[in-house]
Amino acid sequence: MDLLDDTDGAGDNSPEFTVSEISGAVKRVIEGEFSHVRIRGELGRVSRPRSGHVYLDLKDDKSVISGVMWKGVASKLQTQPEEGMEVIATGRLTTFPGQSKYQIVLEDLRPAGAGALMAMLEARKAKLAAEGLFDAARKKQLPFLPDVIGVVTSPSGAVIRDILHRLRDRFPRKVLIWPVAVQGAKCAPEVTRAIEGFNALTPGGALPRPDLLIVARGGGSVEDLWGFNEENVARAVANSALPIISAVGHETDTTLVDFVSDRRAPTPTAAAEIAVPVRLELIAAMGEAQSRMTRSMSQRLDLRKQRLRDVARALPRAESLLDPVRQRLDIASDKLPAALTRRVDHARLTLSERTGSLRPAVLSRMAQSERRRLTDWSARLSPRTIQRELVLKRETLAQTSNRLNAAHDATLSAHTQNLDSLSRLLQTLGYKSTLARGYAVVHAGDQVVTSKDAAAQAGVLEIEFADGRYEVGAGPAPAKPTAKPAAGKPKKSHKSEDGQGSLF
Repeated sequence: MDLLDDTDGAGDNSPEFTVSEISGAVKRVIEGEFSHVRIRGELGRVSRPRSGHVYLDLKDDKSVISGVMWKGVASKLQTQPEEGMEVIATGRLTTFPGQSKYQIVLEDLRPAGAGALMAMLEARKAKLAAEGLFDAARKKQLPFLPDVIGVVTSPSGAVIRDILHRLRDRFPRKVLIWPVAVQGAKCAPEVTRAIEGFNALTPGGALPRPDLLIVARGGGSVEDLWGFNEENVARAVANSALPIISAVGHETDTTLVDFVSDRRAPTPTAAAEIAVPVRLELIAAMGEAQSRMTRSMSQRLDLRKQRLRDVARALPRAESLLDPVRQRLDIASDKLPAALTRRVDHARLTLSERTGSLRPAVLSRMAQSERRRLTDWSARLSPRTIQRELVLKRETLAQTSNRLNAAHDATLSAHTQNLDSLSRLLQTLGYKSTLARGYAVVHAGDQVVTSKDAAAQAGVLEIEFADGRYEVGAGPAPAKPTAKPAAGKPKKSHKSEDGQGSLF
């Protein structure tokens, strides 16, 4: 019984471990056994915190493994992880003691074949189509002859050379190139920034704003062209105020940019052909149009002349229209001398009748009547009436003058009070009042010194006080202990550490 008691109690020789020791042992076992693994599965939860790391879940129909991808690895991925994507993850298994869980630290993450990429592409395509980004009504009209063409592509590839060569052959235009990576993890963000940057240019600025954009890249596999299938690139193209021609890949290659762009070109060379017409063809078309216009004008003139001749033949001759008028004129001219004689005789008879009634007695009576009328009018024109009018007008003038003087005095008083108020405000807010309170302004010639560097560069400094100016040299002055300001007096302001301020 004593032996059994010792075995059940203090005689137990099993070792005791701490929680951290057990967690460390488990961590070493898992990391030693699974230092490098590849896992095929479907992405579940995908989280991207502000730190730049990526936290995700790998799952199949029965199990889930948590995964973490550090910021440096996530920035190098060609295809960014999305929920529902089937991937092949490469990394090492480890534990997270803080939550008693194991996880995989990812070193690489790739889609599980082209089928996974195409499935994800179809899902994105359906999402953007449901938002209406593929609608024909949203597509903008391309300019017939753009002055400036912006090209988003690699500056060192054959694509830009083909575009420039084709533009030079058809119709030379100004070309702005925004260099971007057309493959890899940097492709999508750089293409997005390029499209947004071209749209942000100010019309008429130092750098001309393009009238048309071409997004171009040569052919390649689905993985190589995947940067142009990213959602941010497609939305940047759809939201662009400038019309965009998509020339990504060869004719058989299709990306999301092709669906949201305003026009798709099968090749970069074809994009240049769509962007501008052929200059020689335009010149020939203009010459032909001018010839047609000349022929049309000649035909219209000939037709009008023929119509005028036809109408002229239907009109009567000028002689037949003038003969009756000439005849009436001859008849009237024959009757004119007799009519003048009769008119003169009638006037003489009327004059004789009028002069017969003008006898001296009649003239005398008329003169007396006019004198009486003149006497009556002169009696009415009395000086008293004029004097009364003058007195009345003088009184009216005096009253008007008094009102005018009163209004002038009131206006002058109001302006005087306003001027006094402004003068007091000027004295309060002007820098002269600030100088009177103990401040000063440092001048260097005609300039006001506002920093220590400017004072060091000036040859001579002039300090303006309230009672005048004092000129000093610009060299450094010996340091003096600052005295504590007396109570009740304002402290003088000094320059701040950044050298700003002109009052001290």
